[in-house]
Amino acid sequence: MIVDEAQSLERNVLLTVLSRLGAGSRVVLTHDVAQRDNLRVGRHDGVVAVIEKLKGHPLFAHITLVRSERSPIAALVTEMLEEIAPPR
Repeated sequence: MIVDEAQSLERNVLLTVLSRLGAGSRVVLTHDVAQRDNLRVGRHDGVVAVIEKLKGHPLFAHITLVRSERSPIAALVTEMLEEIAPPR
């Protein structure tokens, strides 16, 4: 299962999705803290909670990618938004 734009999911919603995985399933969460747009989530989105809780567990892996594959205008706007309100 791929959950794209997971930064917009509240913790309980993401935990509900993850708790429904069947045996042998895999899940990939894509997440960009600079693109949080759910104001109810704020800094405490579900992905951050999952990373903090599962870090170091043998069934869990986390990778941080540093290069954007988005369009030049999307990269520019993301950079501008980070200057206004840097991710924490």
